[in-house]
Amino acid sequence: MLKSPLFWKMVTLSGCLCVLLIPLALLSGLIGERANYRNDVTDTLRQSSAGSQKLIGPLIAIPVTETVVSLEKTNDNEAPKEVRRKQSYLRFWLPESLMVNGKQQVETRKIGIYDGQIWHNDIEINAEFDPKRLDLKADENVSLGEPFLVLALSDSRGIGQLRTTRLNGEILNVEPGTGLASDLQGVHMPLSTANLQQSLKLSMAFSLSGTGDFSVVPLGRNSEMTLNGDWPHPGFMGDFLPEKRAVSASGFQAHWQSSWFANNLDSKMRAAGALSTSKSWELPAFSVNIATPADQYQLIDRAVKYAILLIVLTYLAFFVFESLTARQMHPMQYLLVGLSLVMFYLVLLALSEHTGFTIAWSVASLLGALLNGIYLQGVLKSWRAGLSFSIALLVLDAVMWSLLNSEDNALLLGTGVLFIALSAVMVLTRKIDWYALSGSVKKIPQPVSDEELRIWK
Repeated sequence: MLKSPLFWKMVTLSGCLCVLLIPLALLSGLIGERANYRNDVTDTLRQSSAGSQKLIGPLIAIPVTETVVSLEKTNDNEAPKEVRRKQSYLRFWLPESLMVNGKQQVETRKIGIYDGQIWHNDIEINAEFDPKRLDLKADENVSLGEPFLVLALSDSRGIGQLRTTRLNGEILNVEPGTGLASDLQGVHMPLSTANLQQSLKLSMAFSLSGTGDFSVVPLGRNSEMTLNGDWPHPGFMGDFLPEKRAVSASGFQAHWQSSWFANNLDSKMRAAGALSTSKSWELPAFSVNIATPADQYQLIDRAVKYAILLIVLTYLAFFVFESLTARQMHPMQYLLVGLSLVMFYLVLLALSEHTGFTIAWSVASLLGALLNGIYLQGVLKSWRAGLSFSIALLVLDAVMWSLLNSEDNALLLGTGVLFIALSAVMVLTRKIDWYALSGSVKKIPQPVSDEELRIWK
């Protein structure tokens, strides 16, 4: 077997495949670097404007000072004495109903050849507070401080114009900061203790900007949010999917709805220390994300994973061509064709950053087919053979395109391609004498006479 030309041919082609794995690995690293550069643009926009925004509020915070009486002994020989201690905390009054309406516009910013998105929201909030839900009264042991209305945000840099803030028709003064003993950002509006004895209707409108996610915590006993945007690729994330949504090329419309029965927020906000720790941002929320459509780096990375399949099928076609004809190809010619297939992915990466993935794929496919067609015409001394291989290469590129754009059927399509390729090889080579190709000579058994079969004479 070691003297067989066919054996060494297969060993040489296997070596060529192993050599091509090196530039493919380098190409995968380059794709990762370019993707990181693109991610740096997103980070730059977040640092210079505002990051993801999560809206907590509006809610009313009421400072409470409670005197706790307990009996304690100073030592074992004395009778217990009455000890009074004061403890202060915030009691949160959540809205009975919360309605949030927003209009979102997405702005694309370019930094070099990369771009990112910043969204701008016009938000209107309507909330109603029922004093029956408060269950808090001042007495000899409980004193109430001046309440204030709180609206907390992830990044206060995104707050734009505060147009109107009215409580029962009266304009409220808006102050910076949440007024809470925490690192939460936002605004607050001072109220009076007289507000705690009546039903309150709040209406406010403001503009908010950010990058990435926009979320609203459904604090109301019944909460709803309606958001209309001009971005055709929204990502509905968070703890609640929208009950209704419509996505088109011109934008999206979505509507969320939830209640305390579903999110249990009333119990969470009654706990001491609520909104005073970093876990405040872990509250469930309605959320939408400005997703980047068809990330070319992810698509190219997936395409490179299929590169070895493309190269193997091309080599297999050349091998069958050699077997069916008297023309021979040198291993160096195999290697050059393989390098041209690797170059296809590099051209795809470079063009996709300027033209988009679809156009880049088409141009790279045509350039690769043209290059290999001209080269194979010179190697095989036949325009027909060169043209046939160019068309076959374009067909393979089209199949690869289908694999990349059909995640649900990728396994089925890939299996079908391999089955068709194997079937074609078996049909075309079914009459080939592989012993003759390998240079081996089959030994024909000679007839044995009766005399040789005797064990005695």
